[in-house]
Amino acid sequence: MSSINLPLILTLAVLITGAIWLIDLLFLARPRKQKVVAVEEQFQHLTIADEHKKLAYEEAKSAASREPLLVEYAKSFFPVLFIVFFLRSFLVEPFQIPSGSMIPTLQVGDFILVNKFAYGLRVPVLNKTFIPVDKPKRGDVMVFFPPHQPKTYFIKRVIGLPGDKIRYTNNVLYLNGVEIKQEFVKKGYPEWGSPCMSMRQQMTLVNEDLLGVVHKMQKCDQPSSLGIDGSWEVPEGHYFMMGDNRDNSGDSRVWGTVSEDAIVGKAFAVWMHWEQLLSVPSFSNVGVVK
Repeated sequence: MSSINLPLILTLAVLITGAIWLIDLLFLARPRKQKVVAVEEQFQHLTIADEHKKLAYEEAKSAASREPLLVEYAKSFFPVLFIVFFLRSFLVEPFQIPSGSMIPTLQVGDFILVNKFAYGLRVPVLNKTFIPVDKPKRGDVMVFFPPHQPKTYFIKRVIGLPGDKIRYTNNVLYLNGVEIKQEFVKKGYPEWGSPCMSMRQQMTLVNEDLLGVVHKMQKCDQPSSLGIDGSWEVPEGHYFMMGDNRDNSGDSRVWGTVSEDAIVGKAFAVWMHWEQLLSVPSFSNVGVVK
């Protein structure tokens, strides 16, 4: 997902426009008011019934009360920026899916909504929790910053919780020694550029039961290097993340577990699909993220 630090940009924009408004309120507004009073005193003994004097009065008063252009822009933008900042920081943030690592759950071009308070309210930019709400649960689809790219948004599924022992062998998952069941759904052809395609294999779509949380997952008929064999133990305060497109997902099998401090939020809905700029937006995949 995007590596642009939107929270930092938005925070700076809110702080700068808010500071300009505050400086104007504390230091610049009073001299303007005094100028307006002076204009009114100047014209109070004059008859301004005729158009010429009335126009002169209005022009003088307008010039006296005119705000600097920078202040005018700051006052216009600050309320909008603050509302967007509040919504994105503490309630809901939109993202677009750029890769196929979460197919079949999420498609390239899906626009999703992420709940920013599901796991607690966090300080913008610093991402530190100041009001805890809940912890990630196994099976959640979560947005986070991975350890190898701490400024880039990733989205994967929570597979392992703190203390879990995980083994992944021949595209079969084992959690704390328990084999995670996979129910066959159908065979299919791989998406363009996937490892299955390069190995000239079909894909198998299954329902995977994460100890009570059932979701769709797809894999190559013959495991790629990601699916052959691996074992991990999840440390405290960390989570093991995997993509639903198991043979085409760089995840915790490659770069390790995700710290609680790197969590952004929980994906809960798809609201639009728009893969390319010149394509037609679609709403056929709108719904809850499972």
